[in-house]
Amino acid sequence: MNILELSATEIASKIAARELSSREVTAFFLERIDTLDSKVVAFTSRNAQALQQADEVDRKIQAGELSGALAGVPLAIKDVLCTPEMPTTCGSQMLKNFTAPYTATAVQKILDAGMVVLGKTNMDEFAMGGSTETSVFGPTHNPWDLNRTAGGSSGGSAAALAAGMAPISIGSDTGGSVRQPAAFCGVCGLKPTYGRVSRFGLVAFASSLDQVGCFAHHSSDLAATLQVIAGFDNRDSTSVNAEVFDYSASLGDSLLPLKVGIIREHLENEALDPDVRAAVAKTQDCLRELGAEIIEVELPHTNYSVPAYYVVAPCEASGNLSRYDGVHYGFRQLGETEDQPLESMIAASRSEGFGAEVKRRIMLGTFALSEGYSDAYYKKALRVRRLIARDYQQAFEKVDVLLGPTTPTPPYELGEKVGDPVQMYLGDLFTVGANLAGLPGLSLPAGMTEAGLPLAVQLQGRSMGEAKLLQVAHQLQRAGLFVPQVACVA
Repeated sequence: MNILELSATEIASKIAARELSSREVTAFFLERIDTLDSKVVAFTSRNAQALQQADEVDRKIQAGELSGALAGVPLAIKDVLCTPEMPTTCGSQMLKNFTAPYTATAVQKILDAGMVVLGKTNMDEFAMGGSTETSVFGPTHNPWDLNRTAGGSSGGSAAALAAGMAPISIGSDTGGSVRQPAAFCGVCGLKPTYGRVSRFGLVAFASSLDQVGCFAHHSSDLAATLQVIAGFDNRDSTSVNAEVFDYSASLGDSLLPLKVGIIREHLENEALDPDVRAAVAKTQDCLRELGAEIIEVELPHTNYSVPAYYVVAPCEASGNLSRYDGVHYGFRQLGETEDQPLESMIAASRSEGFGAEVKRRIMLGTFALSEGYSDAYYKKALRVRRLIARDYQQAFEKVDVLLGPTTPTPPYELGEKVGDPVQMYLGDLFTVGANLAGLPGLSLPAGMTEAGLPLAVQLQGRSMGEAKLLQVAHQLQRAGLFVPQVACVA
């Protein structure tokens, strides 16, 4: 039996039927990590207790104490979610040796569902980046071409899945950090509605934008994973107190009538690669054959989304990262003498503990919030954010879902944009709007380039509209838009 050919829900079914055990499956993926991760660099740490967790899950399943759509299935978790069993580093020197004293709500829900954590995955430092090249652990390599980026900031989670080192993985999305690496690695990636998944235990980058999301090869696995991690949490003041939809049960529901909006501004953008444009057209044709009505819509302020995002996000990061001062926890740079002034120690700790991109964003945010400039930059960005949200609201008065590209280009070479922050930021052009508006977005594969690089498209939906996005993705997968594949890591 080739475990790589099974979806996560199929693995769980075979574990429940005693055709496989959680220990067998967990050991299989741990062995692949040992074999492949030196080339991919998808993981920052392994869970030393993974096999013991799997044994306990097997015991509970056999005793009838545990069941569920993903019981016994192992997964990988982005190194931005707190876990007491493994370090939570956020890919930074600042937290390289930090172990959290508590478990993030999303992780606890995963453990309660009987899933097994394989390890923590690599990421851009404090989730600031679009290529997983700012990590203190080094860059993650794209399994389809090891010379290319896996995307970011959840590049490790996407690459682990693409290389067959995990059947499911968890990431976080502040401006596209689930959807963009999913596109680059040829897997599915879902960013839920803001507040749908608890942020308790998610180390904050930009609190009004961050959202826990998930990766999978199959739309059915995305649905089952969202079913596990979604829900109200009174420890998160931004958590939405709404009933969790049965995402898996609704996958096979009829889509019709379905109105799909094609975002004119996205397809007319000069930065859009012809191969990506063709992938959107191919998906549009597939939806039309499924009976959908295709309608062109406009998001008039979409070209302002990146500038607005790169004011709002750094401003929030400036405040969130002020806690890392070398005093309470995290990296501390000691001086030559024990009586070093406190201010000097804090300055040295932050200077040595943070990387260049994080320091750039802290400085940008601090400047935009400073006296005399907050009205000109931060408050103006908030007004633009409201306009962007209104554009989406008006679009969804006409259509059920929006279709467009996830990224402007296929995955680019490592080092190609790391020296040009503006070009790196423009990679978020088609994804940041959903974060600014708090809406769900789903990236799904849509073929390959002639050079064998993944292509992808993006679906965006109404607030709490994940079920519709998953239904559309499921029907597209059944229609053959994409076939789940594991990359052959050379």
